[in-house]
Amino acid sequence: MGVELAHNGECHEMEDVNFSDSELVYHVRDALISVQTGDSDSYHQLVGVMHHSERLAPDEVALLVTSLKALSGAVSYIDNVHHDSLLNSIFGMSLWKYGPDVMDALLELIIALAASNGKYVDSCLDMLVSNFMPPMYLVNTLKQPRGLAKKEQVLSRVHTALEGIVDLIPMAASRLSSVVVHRMPTTFKKDLQKDHLMYRTEVYVENILRLESGAIREFVGSRMLMAVVDMLIELDVAIGWDDILQDDSCKGIFAIELEDADEVAADDDNDENDYAELPRTLNRKSLGKNIVADLLDSLMVQTFEHLESCARNKRLGEVFETLLDSFMLTILNTYKSKFAQFVMFYACALDPEKCGVKFANTLVDRFVCSDNAVTRMSAVAYLASYLARAKFLSAAFVASTLKRLVDWCLEYCETQNGEMNPKAHRVFYSGCQAIMYVLCFRMRSLMDVPRLKSQLLVMPLGPVLKHKLDPLKVCLPSIVEEFLKQAKAAYLLTTSETFIFEDLLESDFSRDFGGLERLDMFFPFDPCLLKKCDRGYIRPNFVYWKHVRTTYGSDEEDSSDEDITEDFVVVNGESFMEEEGAGSLDEQHLDLDEFDYAMNKMSITPKNGFTYRFGGEQMQMPSRIRPSTTPESL
Repeated sequence: MGVELAHNGECHEMEDVNFSDSELVYHVRDALISVQTGDSDSYHQLVGVMHHSERLAPDEVALLVTSLKALSGAVSYIDNVHHDSLLNSIFGMSLWKYGPDVMDALLELIIALAASNGKYVDSCLDMLVSNFMPPMYLVNTLKQPRGLAKKEQVLSRVHTALEGIVDLIPMAASRLSSVVVHRMPTTFKKDLQKDHLMYRTEVYVENILRLESGAIREFVGSRMLMAVVDMLIELDVAIGWDDILQDDSCKGIFAIELEDADEVAADDDNDENDYAELPRTLNRKSLGKNIVADLLDSLMVQTFEHLESCARNKRLGEVFETLLDSFMLTILNTYKSKFAQFVMFYACALDPEKCGVKFANTLVDRFVCSDNAVTRMSAVAYLASYLARAKFLSAAFVASTLKRLVDWCLEYCETQNGEMNPKAHRVFYSGCQAIMYVLCFRMRSLMDVPRLKSQLLVMPLGPVLKHKLDPLKVCLPSIVEEFLKQAKAAYLLTTSETFIFEDLLESDFSRDFGGLERLDMFFPFDPCLLKKCDRGYIRPNFVYWKHVRTTYGSDEEDSSDEDITEDFVVVNGESFMEEEGAGSLDEQHLDLDEFDYAMNKMSITPKNGFTYRFGGEQMQMPSRIRPSTTPESL
């Protein structure tokens, strides 16, 4: 072969020699062996073939291809001590620089090296994974049709090579997972070439998800998915609260979410008030041109699309198990995660009956059974926000989940004789707040279904909320106020005390039970501020406060705001307003045991008015203790 080989800065002509494939292998083998005898000229010429900084001429491409193929046949003679420079040259080669012929020959050599000696496996895998991200200078080209073809040429070969190595060396799968995680981009700067940085990171995540769904997913899939979630969390944490928070410390959470955000809409590419419902305390406009937020938004969209693909291929259940494990290990205990948790939300939206239900049940189990107070409070905060916001959850499931929370809180009350203490009973208060928060969003939908209304009416909310631990005074005033307002309108619960909240967002008591983590104010599924993933994926499955039908409102117009101060009487866990001048149950000459039993069997219909059944007979409720309403008003 007639070629020019660079050696010690000079070019030397080699006479034309035609080698057969086997002769070429022997020639390369001799060059490798000669190093140990002190004759290294042929070896250095071989190394020089691997070093090209400029575009290759056709004869140089041919030499490189034949040299790589010859090395593949002589890998047993390669030694990491004597041939370190050659190995460094091979492992430093970028597939993105070459055409298909060179790529195929190089990958053949990489696979042969990995199979020949276990000490080269990590280096081979690292070389392949390094090609997950294109060089910076190619980024603009790769966004064009011609560039997309190049991208597929490279990445399809990389994944085929990885699959080949794992097939030959099964233990390489665990090493591959470690290499992928180690090479993940971790520095997200706000300075030069941010578009290039974002694109390369997106391509890297694309490759991780390709591994998760590819031929070797059985070996690496779960770790790849966890790696993506870890990256989302890292980006999430990198967005400081100062980037998105504004001072609204004197306004309740429901009032905040309803505030007009015209200044956001005006800056939102003519989206016509799409974000008017967003709370100003978490304002998308304040994210500005935050590169980290933009990157997180794009990566979450990639993840959502991957989940959709899994759902189409009947793999969502398998993937969801990994997501749930990752959530419980990382996101649940990440201090006030802002956006990453919406991956779980969307996965549940894709399969509400299985994934959606399992997520909620797992959160309840963690709240009820965990030993760590902060973990329990975080779990119930996630649960409350999820039940309130997930449009895809049935009212029946919400009711059954609420019952589990109420039952736990009642059992807790029955074991306590002390007085109100926000710090000592913070898990209990977080449970009570979760119940009230969910009912603020869901009470009307539950009361509109007779069967669910009956279930709600028999829940022992009165004994829990009126216990001497006094959760109504400890939980966030804005939640308590809205809950009591709706509970009064629904004849679910009223209170004999007057609460003067003055539209406070928080209280000293709630701050105490929330602790340093401020879990009293943590509503993880508040409206998502990331534009692309919200608009295309979250919003169709999401309940905004502005769309909630309250029990005190009607389809035509809301009823006027009234005081939440009323006298009440609690009967077997139920609360009814007591008419002025009404006597006690003893004064009504009604047996209390019989009345308790009757109340449990009470039926309320427009046809028969307020009645209860006892001993197989239908009986009229005594007028003095009858709820001060009419059947029609229900």
